[in-house]
Amino acid sequence: MRRPLVTSLVGILVIAVLSVVYTQVVGNKPLLGLDLQGGVSVVLKPVKKVDSGVLNQSISIIRSRVDALGVAEPDISRQGDAIVVQLPGVKDPERALRIVGTTAELRFRPVLNVLPASDNPATTTTAAPTTTTTAPSTTTTTSKVPTPVPTTTTTTTAPPGGTATTPREQDQPEKTVILPETKAGNVVRRYQLGPAELTGRVLKTARAQFDANNGAWAVNFELNGEGAKKFDELAAKYVGRQVAIVLDSEVKSAPTINTANFQGSGQITGDFTEKEAKELALVLRFGALPVQLQAENSEQVSASLGSDSLRAGLGAGLVGLALVVLYMILYYRALGLVVLLGLALSGALMWSIVSFLSANNGLALSLAGATGIIVSVGVTVDSYVVYFERLKDEIRAGKTIRSSVDRGFARAYRTILAADAASFIGAALLYLLTVGAVRGFAFFLGLSTVLDVVVAYFFTRPMVVLLGRNRAFTEAKWLGVARGLAATSEGGRA
Repeated sequence: MRRPLVTSLVGILVIAVLSVVYTQVVGNKPLLGLDLQGGVSVVLKPVKKVDSGVLNQSISIIRSRVDALGVAEPDISRQGDAIVVQLPGVKDPERALRIVGTTAELRFRPVLNVLPASDNPATTTTAAPTTTTTAPSTTTTTSKVPTPVPTTTTTTTAPPGGTATTPREQDQPEKTVILPETKAGNVVRRYQLGPAELTGRVLKTARAQFDANNGAWAVNFELNGEGAKKFDELAAKYVGRQVAIVLDSEVKSAPTINTANFQGSGQITGDFTEKEAKELALVLRFGALPVQLQAENSEQVSASLGSDSLRAGLGAGLVGLALVVLYMILYYRALGLVVLLGLALSGALMWSIVSFLSANNGLALSLAGATGIIVSVGVTVDSYVVYFERLKDEIRAGKTIRSSVDRGFARAYRTILAADAASFIGAALLYLLTVGAVRGFAFFLGLSTVLDVVVAYFFTRPMVVLLGRNRAFTEAKWLGVARGLAATSEGGRA
């Protein structure tokens, strides 16, 4: 009987120690949510009333964009006819919002003229298109136009209506427009563009990749079945000329078409940085939303405010935990130390699990999640109280401590399982039926409840049983068992 108890106790202690060591060695740590580390929050609403299916499709596309940005534990939810997007820990909030909130249709427009960055109705200068050699494999190549080359330039008259940039509300697919290309928030050049020939619906996927042959970043794209035919028709029409990729009235790239046959795939090359290549690939993959959205409200949560919330939450949790442990030690004495060790064990396992999930699944700890962990301390302590009170009942019935510890646990564990099952069901329902902060609370409460069941069986039971067979534990003057256990009922033996 003693050996299985020792094996159980040593086993869970070894698992806890190894998990903490592994977490420290690989450098895992919990990611913090929007309210703890700061970030950005935006409320998007459709310009015109749309049905529920369109909004749900928009949420799916926005979630795909956010996942591609690498944001940990984003919260994207629907509230009425609005979409609420919360992005914790983003380093470039403006870029994130620009990508998430971009709602216009992705369009391919032929380039008629390359214009200066600023409006000038006098004359414009057009750079000769830059071309690259076609790749020897079946994948064909196009090229992003770099800063206009100073050689082989031609001067043309201004387009009708001057060179004023077309307002976003006048950017219609069937019209000739003048749209800007920006870099780091600044307009670097503008393009006079013909009517849109294709939309983003011809694309199947796109990804950024470092091209070792050219020593530069490129964007590889694939076309869907119908899109491959249409894109080849476009390429044959504009081979040797530039075709702009336009999203939300902004030119994302203006590659030169250098072949008439793409056979379903191609590559955009040029002077891309890694960030530019990945952003262009992201735009090509998730370029168009089915409805035009506008930012009704956006706010940036500062990291300092999140730090204050974290410190306040940790402070409140530690004070509460200290008071609980102090009470348990004063009331149950040596058994109170078992509670302290059990809580430390649960905390070590919780830290390791949350750190692992943060590193591998993007789980983020929010203030609501921290609240769920703090509340779970009460659930865990309740399990110890149920067990210890059962011991008191056994001893009052005339049993010895040695015989009571195992018998008492067998009866108490059924109560613990019933209570934890109710807590877990409640947490699971909250997680499945709610969104946002409540979901975080439910997840951490549910995880803590599962750990309570495991620790109660593999640590609390063997620990108390083994100590109950030790006279120093049962008969010590000050650290002996608590009042209800130390003073056995009349006729009982300690």
